Amino acid sequence: MINSKDWLTCLRFEDKDGRFHGSSVAPLFEAAPFFFNSYEEYAEAARAEASHYVYWRGTNPTVRIVESMLAELEGGEDCRCFASGMAAIHAALMCCLTTGDHAVLVGHVYETSVHLIQYLNKFQISYTQVEGTSVEQVERAIRNQTRAILLESPTSLTFELVDLKAVAEMARSSGIRTIVDNSWATPIFQKPLSYGVDIVVHSVSKYLGGHNDLVGGAVIASSDIMERIFYEEYLLLGAAMGPFEAWLLIRGLRTLPLRMNAHHEAGMKVAEYLSGHPSVAAVHHPGLISHPQYDLGRRQLSGYGGLFSFVLKESSYEAVCKVINRLKRFRIGVSWGAMESQVISPNIGTNEQQLKEQGIPLSLIRLAVGHEPPNWLIEDLEQALQN
Repeated sequence: MINSKDWLTCLRFEDKDGRFHGSSVAPLFEAAPFFFNSYEEYAEAARAEASHYVYWRGTNPTVRIVESMLAELEGGEDCRCFASGMAAIHAALMCCLTTGDHAVLVGHVYETSVHLIQYLNKFQISYTQVEGTSVEQVERAIRNQTRAILLESPTSLTFELVDLKAVAEMARSSGIRTIVDNSWATPIFQKPLSYGVDIVVHSVSKYLGGHNDLVGGAVIASSDIMERIFYEEYLLLGAAMGPFEAWLLIRGLRTLPLRMNAHHEAGMKVAEYLSGHPSVAAVHHPGLISHPQYDLGRRQLSGYGGLFSFVLKESSYEAVCKVINRLKRFRIGVSWGAMESQVISPNIGTNEQQLKEQGIPLSLIRLAVGHEPPNWLIEDLEQALQN
């Protein structure tokens, strides 16, 4: 499933010139300013801060190590790591948009991303959220002012797929940039840039970090786009990732292929179990043959994460509470991507009308399958789903 030649050289740290005394792991540079031996040396660095170490709000050696890893892993030319996934999404959007512009959001994107684009309305930036994920639906939403398309594939909560190559080609022909949140698949299972996408963003708090101890984001794109982002959305706004977070991310990346393989296998087993359960109306997992875009997933993805959702036949907030409260091996929490299996629902009891308007089932439950034995998780779900 995973070709080791594709990731081994990206994720292995090597002290090739001996600067770090042959260290087997990347060093941690907890330095805010960097000093210079002459003013001429400083002036040279200040003139090209993107490639010199001056102050960690701009560049830091530990952060640059992990940025190089991520750029190579995604097949991009450069990367910048941010203090959060939302900071990364904000940078990607603001790189593409200005006053009077329009953006298209495809399907169920992360709810806070929607809130961000709504916030940008104060700068006369408008948006259209497309209900489905087809290229035709996206194309119908485009206006003369459209400058960016933001999407996830699979989408949040309902895990629909978007044909990345078709959308990227359509957008590029109209001078529109495409931004893909690749947190679910990671570059181990999907490489959006290879399909013509312009910008990839990540919440590195999820699978890339993998240990529930890190908050951060990343943007990967061409050198031209990343240079613009560095001097404006990155350096100017000050949402840089700290060196310790970068060091934690490097540690997480070293086991990423192995962890993603484990998430894939365990997630498939749990999804297959739920798909045959009499209390379950639907399972949203792109690896199941029953998924309406299964064939697209086989072409576009080389594997599947452990995050998916299912829908109870009993459609109510009370039914959701009953099942989640019975679970013993799934922790209730909003994030995902680490060793602990987690569970959450978008239904919090006061937003049912909003969910109906968004086309999200009231009894949808999202699972993040971690590294516990799948049979443990299946046994837990079995007792929780009993009438």
